[in-house]
Amino acid sequence: MTWEEIGELPRRGMDAAMLPVGATEQHGPHLGCGMDAEIAGKLCDQVAAATDIALLPLLPYGCSIGHSKRWPGTLALQPKTLIDVVKQIGDWVHAAGFKRLFIVNSHVTNLAPLRCALEMLRADYDDLMVALINTGTLSARVRERHFQDAEDWHANEAETSLMLAVSPQMVRPERLADSDDEDRTGDCVFSHPVNRTSLNGVTGTPSLASRERGEELFAWMVEDLSELIRKGMAESPPLPHSYFTRVEIKNMELTSNEK
Repeated sequence: MTWEEIGELPRRGMDAAMLPVGATEQHGPHLGCGMDAEIAGKLCDQVAAATDIALLPLLPYGCSIGHSKRWPGTLALQPKTLIDVVKQIGDWVHAAGFKRLFIVNSHVTNLAPLRCALEMLRADYDDLMVALINTGTLSARVRERHFQDAEDWHANEAETSLMLAVSPQMVRPERLADSDDEDRTGDCVFSHPVNRTSLNGVTGTPSLASRERGEELFAWMVEDLSELIRKGMAESPPLPHSYFTRVEIKNMELTSNEK
């Protein structure tokens, strides 16, 4: 879109934008390293078409430092870098006239930095609402499928099925290999990097994956995320109070005293 077309959107009433955030990291011997970015991009493309929301360019790098340097292919940002990048994107989105920003995240350990960016944007702009939605847990049925074969899932059945359905060129069927053991993180007190919890970068059983299961899961994700976006586009703050002043609160107190 040109700058004129973008500027016209808020004037026509489309004041919402969606930012897909993925990651580039190892996904075992059978999945391409861009899997997280691929699912964020494909999912948001479908949802944008269904809801007419303004779609921002995909951010393909995330906070993947927990995957260690044991396996090549991971390109990770530090948490503080991801915070700054998303905060600055939000600054410019707000400057363009948008009042609602949906951050759609497809990588688990992006969550904390993205939440920090949300807090910073919310504190800076009284008229900007920011939502953070994680693709693996965006609804009960989607969460159940992602966690079906491991609590600390990665490159598992769900992710492999999704790629077989939407981007089969990223799957190496001949290299499908389960983690050969159960999730090692269940009884841990500490949070350990992936090289200390997985033999091959996989947690779960990708050997159970199929295109049909992936098509079903992806359809759920498109449907459930579209529903969340539509709900968010109609939402207003529960109370009209400004972040920066107590004017509204004082007015409410005066009205109450008069009664």
